[in-house]
Amino acid sequence: MAKLLSTKEVARFLGVNEKMIYSLVSDKGLPATKITGKWLFPQHLVEQWIETHTINFPEMKTALSPEQGLLILAGSNDLLLDKAIALFNTQNSGQIAVFGNLGSMGGLNALRRNLCHIATSHLLQEDQDEYNFDHALKVLEMMPAVVNFCRREQGLLVQKGNPRKIGAVTDLGKKGITIVNRSLGTGTRLLLDHELKKAGIKGEKINGYLREVQRHLDVGLEVLSGRADAGPGIRAVADALGIGFISLRWERYDLMIAKDRFFDEGIQRFLGLLHDKAFRQIADATAGYDLQFSGRMVFQGNTDSEEKKKQ
Repeated sequence: MAKLLSTKEVARFLGVNEKMIYSLVSDKGLPATKITGKWLFPQHLVEQWIETHTINFPEMKTALSPEQGLLILAGSNDLLLDKAIALFNTQNSGQIAVFGNLGSMGGLNALRRNLCHIATSHLLQEDQDEYNFDHALKVLEMMPAVVNFCRREQGLLVQKGNPRKIGAVTDLGKKGITIVNRSLGTGTRLLLDHELKKAGIKGEKINGYLREVQRHLDVGLEVLSGRADAGPGIRAVADALGIGFISLRWERYDLMIAKDRFFDEGIQRFLGLLHDKAFRQIADATAGYDLQFSGRMVFQGNTDSEEKKKQ
């Protein structure tokens, strides 16, 4: 079982007073659960929360080499992205693309530290209209080039036939419902927390809220197995596993690229793939995707009206 810290212990761990801990729980999402009226803090989630909120990384002295034939993507995972990477590796014998599943915020942090060439992200902003720009500025301190990979349908994965009659996020607060969750720093977790806040539901009161898995597919497998009644994820997973899906919104899933690396050969080959007929055919055969803006540069505000049409 994960080690649980008391309020006093987590305050000592973070170097703040106990009163500040309650503020961090309510305002900053510090992971916590209440048992017999007392706050308890899973240590591994507290450590993850600290890493997710770290933005002042030291500059790396050496940049990734564009000549080594290795294209590194890191950030939010996606089924269509996995297929795009496989297609890229098939078509480009002199290049190898690999992916690090770090969540959207982890991808931005990796880009900041020169640990990847492309960060993949779908972080919803506070205005709940735009994606990624505010988060990128906060982490990177300067805006990267933003290229849309796709729009995708995000929602709740539920069991086949939806036996628990879950129709909206508000139903997750009903007695007896068990969920599985995504990790802190993922865009999917951020969206769920936004929706729970709007519904007036405290996540820690939902059974399974603190049980985290790493990928959309992992959420789907937990639901398929019956270990969870629901969990946040994309329609593509529900379709692949034959389980139910409750739509929440269409979201923008972007590629974030440092401007001084934008014209590297590997990056340009990958961006060119997004216009390839083979890639488009793969996307057409996969549920829950829209490629209207795929491969196009995105600037703040230039897709707002189209986003709202989708929601």
